[in-house]
Amino acid sequence: MLIRLFCTMALLAPLALPAHADDLSRDVRKDYADHLEDLFDYFHRNPELSLLETRTSARLAAELREAGFEVTEGIGGTGVVAMMENGAGPLIMMRADMDGLPVEEKSGLQNASRARQLDSDGNEVFVMHACGHDVHITSLVGTARYMANNRDTWSGTLMLIGQPAEERLLGARMMREDKLWERFGQPDYALAFHVSSAVPTGKLVADPVAPYSGADTVDIVIHGVGAHGASPHGGIDPIVLGSQIVLGLQTVISRTLPPREPGVITVGSFHSGTKHNIISDRAHLQLTVRSESDQSRKLLLDGIKRVAENMGRAAGLPEDKLPEVTVSEESVPPTLNDTQLTNELREEWRTKLGDDIFYEVKRQGMGAEDFPFFTVSPYIASTYFAVGGTPRADFDRAKAGGPAVPTHHSPLFKIDSEASVTLGVQATVIALQKLLQSSSVAQR
Repeated sequence: MLIRLFCTMALLAPLALPAHADDLSRDVRKDYADHLEDLFDYFHRNPELSLLETRTSARLAAELREAGFEVTEGIGGTGVVAMMENGAGPLIMMRADMDGLPVEEKSGLQNASRARQLDSDGNEVFVMHACGHDVHITSLVGTARYMANNRDTWSGTLMLIGQPAEERLLGARMMREDKLWERFGQPDYALAFHVSSAVPTGKLVADPVAPYSGADTVDIVIHGVGAHGASPHGGIDPIVLGSQIVLGLQTVISRTLPPREPGVITVGSFHSGTKHNIISDRAHLQLTVRSESDQSRKLLLDGIKRVAENMGRAAGLPEDKLPEVTVSEESVPPTLNDTQLTNELREEWRTKLGDDIFYEVKRQGMGAEDFPFFTVSPYIASTYFAVGGTPRADFDRAKAGGPAVPTHHSPLFKIDSEASVTLGVQATVIALQKLLQSSSVAQR
């Protein structure tokens, strides 16, 4: 920070940022006005579903190529990899996800999406950037343009990734399976960020431990014995049994996990039956399970199987007809930040962006990300941070009884694009320059 010459002036005037940060902010804001604003508008108006991001990836690739990067398309389907070598130094990866959601936008914004697309089942659906991925890819382009125009400030190799299908937790795995590291090199460090509607604009969140939880998808198929609805004694009702299983699952969290260990078991879907007076012979439950360690994950999954099977036994089902519990292979491990790396970057952000840059808030939910597929096996030190997307005034209005701040995945979702994109670029550039010029970090 600049040295204060007079205490009284320091008390009366806002804290000044270092000259470097001022220059960076000025350059990024100018680029937003000249180029990134129109680019964001394009991405927001033209979202595409997971694994169908053809126009998005083509436009992203063109922008990165124009910035001077060597670009390869079609990695893991629609993924984009952009490389720039600039002297000796580490290889640093920065990822941005680019898929939209099957949501009809009702934000009221002038550039609200009216896009429609055929989904993987052949149904035509509305598509919306209801999670801010348009911010991420626009910021990636802004980062690319700044780093390319300021090569004298860093040394090493920069890998920028446009990732498909984050919303389906598929894209990172698919890019890795397409020999990402073998083809382009394994990064020494990896970065990513997410814009957050729950964080005020102008603020960052950088949890030194776990910004996101692990997730598993679980199916339970219940085999009942069909009967007439007027003669329930003649069957075994899978709806009653399923209801008992749903209630029984609630105790897996409260009576299996340690009280201070987080976990979630949510039954998101319960399907059974065809008619009012028919007891079905089958029910199907669909669950999402969230955890933050391998130990907790095992306890929860084992508990689900134990409850389902023993409820079946209690209902009188034979051993070969007990509820079937299937855990999808598409599980996602927790997103765990490298504590040392994240603390070093936090200090750099604090130095360059001001002592009050961080919004210190405890994570309330247990959302998941597929970013760990880039960083877990093999282990790559990484930092995943959040950028504020909602003006403080909106939180104040909500607190005073006004409309609530829309959450992610809501049709009302909206963020301040300029504030989000520009801070996203600034924070990313600061982190990259730190890693690409600091021997103490880069050569650890």
